[in-house]
Amino acid sequence: MKYDVILFDVDDTLMDFKMTEENALQNTFTAFGLPTGLADYGAQYQEISKVLWRDLEEGRITIADLGVERFRRLFAVDQPELDTKAFGHAYLENLGKEVHLIPGAVELCSRLSDCRLVVITNGFASVQTARIGASPLCHTFEELIISEQVGYKKPDREIFEYAFSKLGLTDKTKVLMVGDSLTSDIQGGNRFGIDTCWFNPLQKENHLEIQPTYEIKELGELLAIVNGEERF
Repeated sequence: MKYDVILFDVDDTLMDFKMTEENALQNTFTAFGLPTGLADYGAQYQEISKVLWRDLEEGRITIADLGVERFRRLFAVDQPELDTKAFGHAYLENLGKEVHLIPGAVELCSRLSDCRLVVITNGFASVQTARIGASPLCHTFEELIISEQVGYKKPDREIFEYAFSKLGLTDKTKVLMVGDSLTSDIQGGNRFGIDTCWFNPLQKENHLEIQPTYEIKELGELLAIVNGEERF
């Protein structure tokens, strides 16, 4: 076996965040008297969220502030009286209730039972803990390393240093980071000096200078990589 420890991202790697997000947003909009909110604000929300999550990766905002700021910006013009803090809290609660796995996630983790499997995520602690805990993967991971709890985030080296310390690891050659984000998962793993695997089911073109060690379009392809049988 080439790798003993697999560090997994969660959203859009093991869990379908698009479906999670859409359902949670719709339920929150409806609860706040905006039943057409997803159609009315969805595209604008995506643009705001994309900017703020990049700001988080680059250290310009905290995750706590992100949770409120995205809705403050969204409603600043059309709904200035709306309590954005309450909306953000309700949205996180609704996110935590949504459990939608990427096809093949359960089978993959089951077949990797000889490895140490660990989650390393920038998501909100309450949301990620709830979703994983309510999923078939609830007993799969040795540790859930969540940026909000540990005080470090991907792509910073510190969150990987924390993971290695927590897990008692010393050999970087036996650890693989798997995720869908080039700027977070792959760049973070590269900076720390461990191998990386980009999960790219939509076959997006990589226009960045960030290069993963491996690239897969289906989760099942990871098995050959872990076992040292890949042909790339």
